[in-house]
Amino acid sequence: MTRLPPNPALKQLEVLVGEWDVEVPEIPGARGKATISWIEDGAFLRFHTEAPDPAPDATLIIGRDDASGEYTLFHYDSRGVSRVYGMDFDKGEWRMWREAQGFHQRFYGVVAPDGATIRGAWEKSPDGAEWHLDLTLVYTKRP
Repeated sequence: MTRLPPNPALKQLEVLVGEWDVEVPEIPGARGKATISWIEDGAFLRFHTEAPDPAPDATLIIGRDDASGEYTLFHYDSRGVSRVYGMDFDKGEWRMWREAQGFHQRFYGVVAPDGATIRGAWEKSPDGAEWHLDLTLVYTKRP
């Protein structure tokens, strides 16, 4: 079986690869873990989260269309929920979003220049017009 070469369309996401401790400032003491790793020899990224209760654990698979430059995330979590998100990553700014009937979501995060932390927040909206903070996340990369 021939091995696939790494996907050059994902090269800029290399800064995300690693193991991360995750804090939720709104919930003191709430800590989780995230692991972002290459799969299929660099063809895709796997983003796996282990969240504190009551949040679900989740796995996301990230790919990118080289013609349009658009990223797509396929999400599945421990509740049995499947979702598809759009994503953008440019100069350390990370955005994810989903527009679904009755439940819109979006994430905005910033990767520190040294790549050691990511500070971001998820927002939600019933209609895509009025947004509310869902939770804030601070990712700290493990050495």
